[in-house]
Amino acid sequence: MADDKAKRGGSDGRLIALREAYEVRYWSKKFKVTPSKLKAAVKAVGRSARTVEAYLKLQKRATNDRALIALTQPYEVRYWAKKFKVTPARLRTAVGEVGRSAKKVGVFLAARKTVKKKAAVKKKTTAKKVKTKKVKAKTPKAKKSAGKRARA
Repeated sequence: MADDKAKRGGSDGRLIALREAYEVRYWSKKFKVTPSKLKAAVKAVGRSARTVEAYLKLQKRATNDRALIALTQPYEVRYWAKKFKVTPARLRTAVGEVGRSAKKVGVFLAARKTVKKKAAVKKKTTAKKVKTKKVKAKTPKAKKSAGKRARA
């Protein structure tokens, strides 16, 4: 895309002219970004189409990587384990089950916690029922033995 319509050359076609609306439309469509993102990229790295393209690819990759858990990096394992309030080993097993997506791992771990809580509550209630049954069972025997002792 040439800035000067009279000037036809290769070097001018590799530069992005933000003053020309048709160039902004062209480069935005080519790089699949909004015009405002294109303008910000040109401001950050310059007018060269090649450097702007590299910058935009780097930006896209950086935003995608934030939502992924990298088990190869110890600091990431510590961070995500602390965030989800689990051990690093449990985090690794969760990533193995559902993948590297932080959202999916969070949902998976939350579901496991609710299942464990329900099981623990169920266990406690059954333990209380068993205790009350044992206590009720012991009291009539205790009364009988106390009555026998009193008679003797």
